[in-house]
Amino acid sequence: MSVPLPAPGRLAATVALCLAGLVLAAPAMSQGDKEKKTRRAAPSAPPVSTTALHDGQAEARLMAVYKLVAEGRGREALAQAESLARDYPNFQLAQLAVGDLLVSRTRPLRHLGDVAPEPDSARSLQAAATLTELRTESRQRVDAQRSRPPENSVPAQFLELSPRSRHAIAVDASRSRLYLFENTPKGLQLVADYYASVGKLGIEKAAEGDQRTPLGVYFITSRLDPATLKDFYGAGALPINYPNPLDQSRGKTGSGIWLHGTPPDQFARAPLATDGCLVLANPDLERILRTVEPRSTPVVIARQLQWVQPHSVAAERKSFEAVLNAWRTAKTEGDMKRLLGFYAPEFQSYRKKPLDEWTQVLQAETRALKGRELQLKDKSYLRWTDSADTMVVTFGEVAEGARTGPTKRQYWTRRGQHWQIFFEGVIG
Repeated sequence: MSVPLPAPGRLAATVALCLAGLVLAAPAMSQGDKEKKTRRAAPSAPPVSTTALHDGQAEARLMAVYKLVAEGRGREALAQAESLARDYPNFQLAQLAVGDLLVSRTRPLRHLGDVAPEPDSARSLQAAATLTELRTESRQRVDAQRSRPPENSVPAQFLELSPRSRHAIAVDASRSRLYLFENTPKGLQLVADYYASVGKLGIEKAAEGDQRTPLGVYFITSRLDPATLKDFYGAGALPINYPNPLDQSRGKTGSGIWLHGTPPDQFARAPLATDGCLVLANPDLERILRTVEPRSTPVVIARQLQWVQPHSVAAERKSFEAVLNAWRTAKTEGDMKRLLGFYAPEFQSYRKKPLDEWTQVLQAETRALKGRELQLKDKSYLRWTDSADTMVVTFGEVAEGARTGPTKRQYWTRRGQHWQIFFEGVIG
């Protein structure tokens, strides 16, 4: 849901007004995600039922309040802000907007946070930190509405998705934004996007406990029932497969990276607030929980998403598909020398099975073909580029005449002009 926003100059004044007061803002939660293992859920305010609240609605209504303020319609803005705060009493930015609008009726606001400092210095510092977090959250929400992805564009990582992947997720950490796509016969279609919080120390997770969110191509592995979780996780959780094979090849450690909701007394977390998880407001997460399927839903987490038109990656897809087809042909023909040329020396499968042991698996698989052609079904190509160029490939491997076969996933890396496999395993 999107609301037209005023011009940048007036918008800046609007945001300044809506962030100036602190009179009704509650302190932001600061504990990290790892507390799921070490701490009981904190006492919470009366829970807000999210079953009647629609995803994205609170943010859209907040943007409408900002727009009314910019247009000089303060009375209407206050009425809408109060309505928003009643419907979402744990939405701190809504409470903040009400406070600012009430203060502005009695005197001009001279600067951000134009309130008398509290006598207790510790509380004053906490209040200042809360204001800074709310200011950043508001800016991220506004920027996401002003800078929409180009129409019909997709993140560059999605070269092709199998019809078995009915949805996909992409996260732009620089914008604190999660994008939900539907995989239609016409390609990926953006169906919703939401504000999302990442790690306290940012992104590029490398080690257990570093309070960073990982970057890369991941997949949702399961869906956790909220009845089995502490209130801290809100509407539920969707774990992802961090560390993936690329992460493991780079020596990265850690685990327990989830997409999850917020506790009952908090609508949203600060932009940098977690121990590595991605956190969304409960109504937004509930939409995702109802929509995506574990195991087949990719999650791309990027520092900054590059949006492209689908036709612009067609050449990349065809170029790589030729390489994959050459691998398939070598396996069909049982040409082990040529087949092994596609595998990197450092190759490992599950349980760190090295290439010499995987060679025995390949030999058994080629013998089982008995001269039949190997067919690759339901192919997906996801590309990840950082210091290296990686292709994450998923396909069904079916012998000619057979009805079914294993689903495999491969990780390829580009070495100069050549692609090599450094991980391969059966996932279904």
